Amino acid sequence: MDMLKKIFPLSFGVKDLGNLIVKVLIYLVVGIIAGVAIGILAAIPVINLVTGIAGTLVDLYCVAGIVIAILDYLKILK
Repeated sequence: MDMLKKIFPLSFGVKDLGNLIVKVLIYLVVGIIAGVAIGILAAIPVINLVTGIAGTLVDLYCVAGIVIAILDYLKILK
């Protein structure tokens, strides 16, 4: 659990629904901004593979952060 708190510090400490919505929106905005930046860099053929891998990792991080925030709000994680 401590390792999850170090990797996903934004996902923990959800107290009410408004706080949960703000945290989910932050993850979505970060994912969108990273997706746009990676989409622009993907036009360069040399770094296309690297940006594809980075995009996948950013998307996975955002989805995992949202799931952990929801689980913390529902008090499933201790």
